[in-house]
Amino acid sequence: MAVSRDGPSPGPVTTGPRPAARARRDGLRAYAARVLGGVRDGERGPLLVVAGLIVICTVFQALDDKFLSPRNLSNIGVDVVGTGLVAVGIVFVLLIREIDLSVGSVSGLAGAAFAVLNVNQGVPEWLAVVVAVAVGTAVGAFHGAFFAWVGVPAFVVTLAGLLVWNGLTLYLLGASGTITIDEEGLVASLTGRHFGNDLAAYAVAALGTAGYLLAAGRRRSRHRAAGMPYRPWGGVWLRTALLAVVSFAAAHTLNRFQGLPLALLIFLVVLVVSDYVLRRTRWGRRVYALGGGVEAARRAGVGVDRVRIAMFMVSGTLAAVGGLFVASGLTSASPTTARAAGSGVLLVNAIAAAVIGGTSLFGGRGSPWSVLLGVLVIQSLASGMALLGVEDAVQFMITGGVLLAAVAVDALSRRSRARDHP
Repeated sequence: MAVSRDGPSPGPVTTGPRPAARARRDGLRAYAARVLGGVRDGERGPLLVVAGLIVICTVFQALDDKFLSPRNLSNIGVDVVGTGLVAVGIVFVLLIREIDLSVGSVSGLAGAAFAVLNVNQGVPEWLAVVVAVAVGTAVGAFHGAFFAWVGVPAFVVTLAGLLVWNGLTLYLLGASGTITIDEEGLVASLTGRHFGNDLAAYAVAALGTAGYLLAAGRRRSRHRAAGMPYRPWGGVWLRTALLAVVSFAAAHTLNRFQGLPLALLIFLVVLVVSDYVLRRTRWGRRVYALGGGVEAARRAGVGVDRVRIAMFMVSGTLAAVGGLFVASGLTSASPTTARAAGSGVLLVNAIAAAVIGGTSLFGGRGSPWSVLLGVLVIQSLASGMALLGVEDAVQFMITGGVLLAAVAVDALSRRSRARDHP
């Protein structure tokens, strides 16, 4: 059994024409037909999410011409990072068919721990950051161990964690209330610093485009050598061209305001590293194998307990890092924000970002890159409704409706695949 980017997949078919021969004969036209056919059959991909994002931008721009302004788009690019980092951690857990309901509380706990250590106790910023992130890692290890070794369902463990860590956060902040962090310090610069030199944004766009072309070309060569279906060069160049247009347009827009945000650059680096780990390492293949089935993974030699604990550790770590970015944007840690994180707003947005982008709630399918599109949808909706003065209650209802629609599409897609491949 081979393990692909989206989880375990059957080996090449041995009857009929070889897949490589089919790909060579079909060419770009047949490849495009297969992509569109997959969308019609319920196979979610970036096409549907991109189409939805275009509709969102068009509608809000028509209602308020400030929506696509360089300032607002730059603010969206910064605002997506906190939720996006938490959502990347959620992806790791979803891939093994589990859920982590504590990420919002863990993010609040990390922000509070940093503020208390740095501001109240005088601990150097860098050390306070390390401790705050380590707290998230330790919490994730605790959840994973309870789930893997004790046998308590992950849903119950992390639900209890949501309450416990939110309570601990309020306890830490209780004596002093709101703690304002240094606006010129390390954490504040995470969301406040921009690279004003135009070359920085364009260099990132060029590196991203070239990196995608190189990775797609290598993947095509490996699939062709293995006799597996592979993307024709026309499809590779088309995707590369589209990526280049979007990347350089984004770079140009950011440069019209304050330049490339440091927060967005860090987020992109996390996405690249996470995707590489999951798709290019043995450990990543074990994650997808576990998402395809626990018993099959165990028989294949996967250390199920170790992988489970590691996934919750990754989730806790990224939740803590995301919490530092949230604190950076607010330049404070307060009981109000802690209650908001613990009440589930950040959790719902993170899960929605992962699922809308294409990560399956049923495990074994998805990637960290799915978070990028998903969180852009969530934050674009929030930004557009804020510009229009839509009250929070309506925003919550709309976000919940979008999440429900994404999960419904995921379920229908899964049912369609089960029917086609009984």
